[in-house]
Amino acid sequence: MTTRPLVLKAAKLPGEIASALSASLDVLELPEDDGEIAALLQTCGSRVRGLAVRKRQIRAELLDRLPALEIVASYSAGLENVDTEHCRQRGITVTNTSHILAEEVANLTVMHCLAVTRQLVRAHDFVRSEAWTRGQFPLTHSLSGMEVGIIGLGHIGKAIARRLEVMGARVSYYGPRKKPVELPYFDSPEALAEATQMLVASCPLSDATRGLVSREVIAALGSEGYLVNISRGPIVDETALIEALRAERLAGAALDVFENEPHVPEALRMHPSVILTPHIGSGTEETRRQMGLSMVTSLKTALGA
Repeated sequence: MTTRPLVLKAAKLPGEIASALSASLDVLELPEDDGEIAALLQTCGSRVRGLAVRKRQIRAELLDRLPALEIVASYSAGLENVDTEHCRQRGITVTNTSHILAEEVANLTVMHCLAVTRQLVRAHDFVRSEAWTRGQFPLTHSLSGMEVGIIGLGHIGKAIARRLEVMGARVSYYGPRKKPVELPYFDSPEALAEATQMLVASCPLSDATRGLVSREVIAALGSEGYLVNISRGPIVDETALIEALRAERLAGAALDVFENEPHVPEALRMHPSVILTPHIGSGTEETRRQMGLSMVTSLKTALGA
């Protein structure tokens, strides 16, 4: 009888996805307890060929106890929880689902861009409180014609750019290298911020991007500028952002991610020019299902299952 590839599941997965994973692969759950992990790996670590992950930290110490490992497949887009450099050195394939969730995250991003420039939450409260009966809502700003800079032009950044251009925004970008696209490129976040009225952070979190939207970048964006972050919280200097908002050195911010989520500073939660959502960029049933199935397909393809 042919032995099915063995996969270690280091992720909490929806029932349908867990079932799809075990339909053609042998699956073992990675325990939380260090002692239980050691016992499991001593018994079968040498046979593990695949690793299914979501938010769990996957470091070199664990990877080195899996000598037959061929692939780490992430349910998520971000890979900051995986030691990708160690995987590269070992020749281990690493996959994520950024190509699956890009369109949905881009949809939410456009909603954030509109919500913060048109002050949709304030307008909602204006009607609900009956303030409309006492006067008109103030004029806001148009996204059409606005100079918008995107930090990170990967799957998600490109999907955002397409939508913004359709809406009439003038899009430019920054990244570690120029891409073969017909968009203006800036060689630093500061230069991009100086040239635009809105910055959208859509780059992955890494040592190179942690704090990339710094105090200097926020200052360059200026008092009429907007910041939108749908990538990872630590990419933005949250302290500098709060200070700029308090001093009215920034017009507003729209944030789906935070430095220490789910804990969000009161200064952001209560600021009238800040739009907040609870890290829901890919948070639809349809997208999450496709993300899970994509992860399963990556494992099955790599392991010949």
